[in-house]
Amino acid sequence: MGGALALGASGCIPPDQSPLGRLAAELRIIEAAGDGTLGVELFNPVSGVAVGLNQQQRFGHASSFKLSLAALLLQRHAAGAIDADRRVTWGKADLVGHSPFTLERLPRGASLRELARAAQVTSDNGAANILLRALGGPAALTAFWRSLGDSVSRLDRYEPELNLVPASEFRDTTTPAAMACTLARIVYGEVLPEAERAELKGWMVETQTGMRRVRAGLPKGWVAGDKTGTSGLIAGREYCYVDIGFAEGPKGEGPITFACYFRARQSTDEMLPRGEQVLARVGRIIKEFAEPERGLPLVGKLY
Repeated sequence: MGGALALGASGCIPPDQSPLGRLAAELRIIEAAGDGTLGVELFNPVSGVAVGLNQQQRFGHASSFKLSLAALLLQRHAAGAIDADRRVTWGKADLVGHSPFTLERLPRGASLRELARAAQVTSDNGAANILLRALGGPAALTAFWRSLGDSVSRLDRYEPELNLVPASEFRDTTTPAAMACTLARIVYGEVLPEAERAELKGWMVETQTGMRRVRAGLPKGWVAGDKTGTSGLIAGREYCYVDIGFAEGPKGEGPITFACYFRARQSTDEMLPRGEQVLARVGRIIKEFAEPERGLPLVGKLY
């Protein structure tokens, strides 16, 4: 009887009508319309305010780990621990799946910096694996995240195996809440000196793979950069779409970092359009999230 009374009472609790409550409700509507599991965190690094859905649920990185990999190289270069302009070479065996840059540069190699840019901008798998090995492997990237206070994100494998992440998998995963905060530290904090931070942001803006995802939903005039990822379990027809990045409005809206993941069981024909539409709808509410935070004072240090 007590359980029944509690259940009945819960039905009388009015929905959250605050601005953040309404945005969370919009995210639930987007998830329902997409017929999958949507994980989102929108984070304002100035105010510390966040809103999201399934923020603590784990999702696979897919290719989105390449953004942090590029940041790790730039951080080590700035600290004098590695020379980002050191030239390296590779063989045909290093060309994994989508590797346009490393295929073109196979005869003459490239610098570590060029590999980082190729991994970020063109999502070159070969470049990511070569750079990851040069920096110490998946454990080194996981250690980088830990140094930023991210106790959740982890990388365990190389391309392409790291894309095999069913819903129950912990390897090669993160959460929306963890990654949005980590992005804030990388893009707006003191993880990188100003020059390296500007270089990384430039690569993110230059990246074209996200133009039909979150960035497609942003209003005209906004500056945004991102890194996407797409993975699939062919046998189970389960696909995961990822888009992580930053957004800044022309009238002082933001800055905002976002970490968005959408996992759905789909046919091959449905693969890209359906997932991209869901993430584009998330992009449309970033402006709504950014506007109430405009003008909030900075308390303490911005990461």
